[in-house]
Parts: sequence; C-alpha cells; structure tokens
Amino acid sequence: MTDNEIIKTGKSVVRIEAEAVANLEKSINKDFIKAVDTIYAATGRVVLTGMGKSGLVARKIVATLNSTGTPAIYLHPTDALHGDLGMVRKEDVVIIISKSGSTDEISKLFPMFKRLGVKLIAMSGNPDSALVKDSDIFLNISVKEEACPHDLAPTSSTTATVVMGDALSVALLQKRGFTAEDFALLHPGGSLGKRLSLKIDEIMTKGEGVPIVKEDSSIKDIILEMTSKRL
Repeated sequence: MTDNEIIKTGKSVVRIEAEAVANLEKSINKDFIKAVDTIYAATGRVVLTGMGKSGLVARKIVATLNSTGTPAIYLHPTDALHGDLGMVRKEDVVIIISKSGSTDEISKLFPMFKRLGVKLIAMSGNPDSALVKDSDIFLNISVKEEACPHDLAPTSSTTATVVMGDALSVALLQKRGFTAEDFALLHPGGSLGKRLSLKIDEIMTKGEGVPIVKEDSSIKDIILEMTSKRL
C-alpha cells in the first residue's frame, strides 16, 4: 500500500463518516422530541444497553449524560439476563442500541423490559425490526454505508450513534437549564471544574505563608524570604 493510497483511505473514511453524521440530521424529528421529553419527565435513571461496539458507544453516552445532569447507567445485556436486570426500575427509561435491531442478547432481554413496564427507546439502523416496532420511541441511526471497505466493521454507524447520544444529552442539558456552575460541581477533580468552581481564597497564600520584606531589603534577603515560604 503506497503513501498516496494510505492518504486516500484515511480521507475516504472521514468523508463517509461525515456524510453519515450529516444525514443523521433527518432523524432529529418528533420522535427525538418525544425521547427528550420522556427522559426529562422520568423520575428514575436512563439505562442504556447494547452488545459489542454498541455497548461501548452506550457507555460513552452514559458518561455524557451523567456529566450533563441526567443520571444514567450502563446495563450489559448478558449480565442483565443473569441477575443485573434487578438494577432496572419501573420509573427508569431504557435506551436499547442495536444496529440490526435483532441482536440475539437484546431479543432475549427485550421481553423482560416490557414486563417491567419501563419506557423503551430504540436506537437502531433497521426501522423494520421487531425491536423498533415494539419500542415506545424510535431514533433512527441508519447509515448509507460503513467506512469499512467490506461494509462490515461498525464505523459510520457507531459514529452516528455517538452523535445521536450527544444530541440527546445537549438537548436535555438545555431543557434542564444546566449551567456551567452545575457542570463544575460534577467535575471537581478536572481542570474545567477547578476553573469554574475554585474561589481565590481557596488557593491563595495567606498569613504566615506570605513572604514579606522591607523596602530596603537586599536581593539576598528577598530571595531567602521567598525560598523559605516556598514561593
């Protein structure tokens, strides 16, 4: 593979995935409004589930929701079938991510969600799947093609799913009136949180820790005073 071919491949992937995201704008419709309103009105959490790459994307969406004021958790479909389903409550909203809409583990789990009576949001690329038809809300994440040359490895589809998750998170953030100060409270350990929440008197040097010298002090004495106060 020549250098030019490598560049061509890289640019092709970027172009295909960019087109997939651009086409996703068509899915921001009444169903999207319903999804935002349903999550906003819920008294429980948002539970996201998905297998394989969809599961990895679900974890990212969970992280974004949590950091922007919407409590969320990830539920592994296989673990759910072996006891972890107990973390789901009737007041929760479940978002199921499945490109095909017919993932085996999801198909087995779906009746359990129905039995619990939770609201179900399907994020899928197959509008005709049983998952979509039996869910309360459908968010279409279908793509024209994967960036993978064999149209197999999830690439464009996972990118589109991440973007749909971001769209939900930001819409909910704005609907909640989530502020920069709220963000800082949820990010106390990061540089963003420190920049937004720390007060001057929490980090300033005070009292005996302040190096003080007289106007006529020598450079030597000034340096010694600063050094002794570790400043």
